[in-house]
Amino acid sequence: EYLDFRKERSRMLLSRRNQLLLEFSFWNEPQPRQGPNIYELRTYKLKPGTMIEWGNNWARAIKYRQENQEAVGGFFSQIGELYVVHHLWAYRDLQSREETRNAAWRKRGWDENVYYTVPLIRTMESRIMIPLKISPLQ
Repeated sequence: EYLDFRKERSRMLLSRRNQLLLEFSFWNEPQPRQGPNIYELRTYKLKPGTMIEWGNNWARAIKYRQENQEAVGGFFSQIGELYVVHHLWAYRDLQSREETRNAAWRKRGWDENVYYTVPLIRTMESRIMIPLKISPLQ
């Protein structure tokens, strides 16, 4: 029965990629949230050898993004593709996402942190996610 399942599953699966992630110590651990919220998963692939510099800059930068409790979690790859960082953010909707992100630019010091981290990035990606009803992150 299991072998039949594996065979059927392999017809539906085009590719799979796994990572083992660790939390950055300066981010809060993800906690259950009241909703409704949308979530943005931002993924940064860094230049090799830049993880410590990235972490040091974000340890300072995260304070600019805590007012609305939008910072859910920050993680980095330990196994799998290395030098990959994921930031998870919560917003009420796309409009509040835009307002919150724009507000960060008006805070003195945010631009400096961005200035120092941008050269460390090879690629970046943003995905908007809507939680399932069973998710503790509403």
